[in-house]
Amino acid sequence: MRFFITLSYDGTRFHGWQVQPNGISVQGELQRALSLILRKDIQVTGAGRTDTGVHARMMVAHFDLPDATASSGGATLAIAKACAQMPSLTDLAYKLNRLLPCDIAIQKIEHVSDNMHARFSATSRTYRYFVHTGKSPFLRHYSWQTHYALDFQLMNEAAAMLLEYEDFGAFCKSHADVKTTLCHVTHAQWHRVGDSKSQTTDSPPPASDEWYFEITANRFLRNMVRAVVGTLVDVGRHRLTTDDFRRVIEGRKRTDAGESMPANALFLENITY
Repeated sequence: MRFFITLSYDGTRFHGWQVQPNGISVQGELQRALSLILRKDIQVTGAGRTDTGVHARMMVAHFDLPDATASSGGATLAIAKACAQMPSLTDLAYKLNRLLPCDIAIQKIEHVSDNMHARFSATSRTYRYFVHTGKSPFLRHYSWQTHYALDFQLMNEAAAMLLEYEDFGAFCKSHADVKTTLCHVTHAQWHRVGDSKSQTTDSPPPASDEWYFEITANRFLRNMVRAVVGTLVDVGRHRLTTDDFRRVIEGRKRTDAGESMPANALFLENITY
């Protein structure tokens, strides 16, 4: 039997999603808690692998339990008994939330068909990278502060070019172990935070101007989003033209692209199946 877990986490103190030999990870914490509750070794598979310090408003992972109806012989009774003792999925989510640290939260657990896979069955993933101008004590942990003016209109012109290409080797971390650098990007745009929010006459003026870059694709390369944002920031600073940005994509060399932006401002926002 296969189960999907939908969760969110603050990645500040984690060495990414994936289990690390010498660091705390979200996957490791989730496996530890599930194994304690279910009293068996549980391995979970995530929809992706966020890097150190990256957050997720939505992550999906799956784990498997034996199906009593698929067993035979003397093992059938033992498995059936173990399955009967398993808490309901609502109770399991509740117990997980009690056991997990405060920076990991379980939204739901659901039974899915055995051919569903948290990673390979996903059809799209959406990330957001947050940027703000002006010093703000409330944004510093989850948004990148820019100390210079950015031309967001020009950055959006460059971002639209991402939808024209499929090979993003220019934005893949050097020496990354990937079989292909092909990705299908369906959305890439800068949005201003609060454009649709109403302000009353009594509301204090905003402490800073806030923006986020939203990008959706069927898959992402390691460090891809932060490299894309870093290159778009170069466009926004007028250090690169939109034609330069196009040449970076077509050149497929990481050394031609911009710097990798800090991880604390990046959020995995959504996954679709």
